[in-house]
Amino acid sequence: MTKQEVNTAVKAILATGFAGAVLIWFTAPDPAANPLGYEFRDSKAYLRNMEMFGGKANLLSAEFREWLTGMFQGRSLAFTVAFLTALLALGIWLFATPVPPAGGGKDGPR
Repeated sequence: MTKQEVNTAVKAILATGFAGAVLIWFTAPDPAANPLGYEFRDSKAYLRNMEMFGGKANLLSAEFREWLTGMFQGRSLAFTVAFLTALLALGIWLFATPVPPAGGGKDGPR
């Protein structure tokens, strides 16, 4: 690929990804309120049982799973799409851009 083709591809990826993120931002519904009025996962009894059965690693893995699930729902998904779009475009730009030939120009290596 030439440098111009890489730049065109990166621009297309950025335009498509950011347009999708904006679309998600404006169409994502607000999070629904818990019908119970509280989160049972925040209770001391739940946290104690989680730690008793699985240890601290169980608590950490449950928190990580909830954080990761939250990244793919609602308006957080728009930020996730925008970040992944920028990361993909940067990766393509870094790894697909042709490297100039070694040797110092027209005369060849010295």
